[in-house]
Amino acid sequence: MNQPTLSKLSTGISWACQIAAAIILFQTLFFKFMGAPESIYIFEQVGMEPFGRYASGVAELIAAALLLIPRLSWAGAAIALSVMLGAIASHLTVLGIVVQDDGGTLFVLSLVVTVCSAVVLTLHRHKPLGLLLRFKK
Repeated sequence: MNQPTLSKLSTGISWACQIAAAIILFQTLFFKFMGAPESIYIFEQVGMEPFGRYASGVAELIAAALLLIPRLSWAGAAIALSVMLGAIASHLTVLGIVVQDDGGTLFVLSLVVTVCSAVVLTLHRHKPLGLLLRFKK
């Protein structure tokens, strides 16, 4: 089964979203892995410190790396989308939009990664389906 190819415009949009999401995800890793006070505070508030901080950092690292590999960008987008939906839920239920006077920056960044990941996943939706069909044979 031949997989459809993306138009130049769709490819450009996908790459822009992949890079934007990966940059945001990579940028936050330092704070999670180095135990920045803001990260510790967030994960204490949701009752997941330190395990949740490290686990989400590992998931975000894997997602960011996969987003930059063309054949696996859909998988990175799926992981990033899952992690960001959890982050958004935490903001809306426990943390609030503004965390420690950040002006809502972390919440907005999670929304940006969510939208970018959803776009990438939508544009590359044929890849996981093709993979499943290949295993079906």
